[in-house]
Amino acid sequence: MTAVRMTAWQKPPEAVRIPVPEPGPGEVLIKVAGAGVCHSDLHVMEWPAGTLPYGLPFTLGHETAGWIHTLGPGARTPGLEEGDAVLVYGPWGCGVCPSCARGAENYCRRAAELGAAGGGLGADGGMAEYMIVPSRRLLAPLDGLDPRQAAPLTDAALTPYHAIKRSLHRLVPGSTAVVIGVGGLGHMAVQLLKALCAAEVVAVDLSAEKLDLAAGAGADHCVPAGEGAAERIRELTGGLGAALVLDCVGADPTLATAAAVAAPESDVTVVGLAGGTLPVRYGTLPWEASVSIPYWGTRPELAEVVALARAGRIRPHVEVFPLREADEVYQRLRDGLIAGRAVLVPEE
Repeated sequence: MTAVRMTAWQKPPEAVRIPVPEPGPGEVLIKVAGAGVCHSDLHVMEWPAGTLPYGLPFTLGHETAGWIHTLGPGARTPGLEEGDAVLVYGPWGCGVCPSCARGAENYCRRAAELGAAGGGLGADGGMAEYMIVPSRRLLAPLDGLDPRQAAPLTDAALTPYHAIKRSLHRLVPGSTAVVIGVGGLGHMAVQLLKALCAAEVVAVDLSAEKLDLAAGAGADHCVPAGEGAAERIRELTGGLGAALVLDCVGADPTLATAAAVAAPESDVTVVGLAGGTLPVRYGTLPWEASVSIPYWGTRPELAEVVALARAGRIRPHVEVFPLREADEVYQRLRDGLIAGRAVLVPEE
């Protein structure tokens, strides 16, 4: 089968031919329908050797949907049958620590011992025709959703859902939430905010096309990033600022904007991995503002995201490309030319 694999650090991935894997005890073989192309993949490619505790090579793709092809010995369970459409939960923990036991494998207490964060992040992921999932617990039934369109739910939707859910108590009528960066995560964050709360939603981005996407996703206001953005957001909030600022970029300029528009008793939540710095000291943030860096989401939250999608409350904006165009798609992502989420699809 064809797979897009990391074979060296700080080099582009390679499309290579490898054997179709066979599931062992407890494992599940997934026939891949599609794998989302995430900006964090670019960081994985660009970071030098030793930054991540991953062995090479491995297949990319941590945002995967498909169909159960083969259930390994002991993997059969009521509700999961061969042919069923499923999402693959992205962060793979040990499965037995207290965090994993409650479904929060994104915060596995033994993560440092595992050598991989999940499929596509140290272990073989979904940018291939088939993928091994180590346990049935990591599968979420799609219940009628198209797996090609649904693949981004596992990260592009789950990550902002987890981040927003922490702040719902602040997002009362009359409040404002700001989403900085309307890419894969940001366009889902806008939809999730509109589905989950009564706050007005302000979207911020450099790209006019992405601001149009935000408007179509339900944003109440769209503000061009850069000079004057913070002042405009302050005007929109009557000078008070935002109860939640969700920075889906995480660069120095976006973090500066986040701090400038936060209200007293607000949450500044950083989900972007651009590596910027936000100084936290008296005078840099309003009184009782909290800064957090959440990571991904839990297995129960993925089921909640699927329920929202099935109810028609959220829908990823997907651009589909064949798997063999992975290099070109990553370059388009690097250049800011992907609206919503790109999904790589194996060729029939």
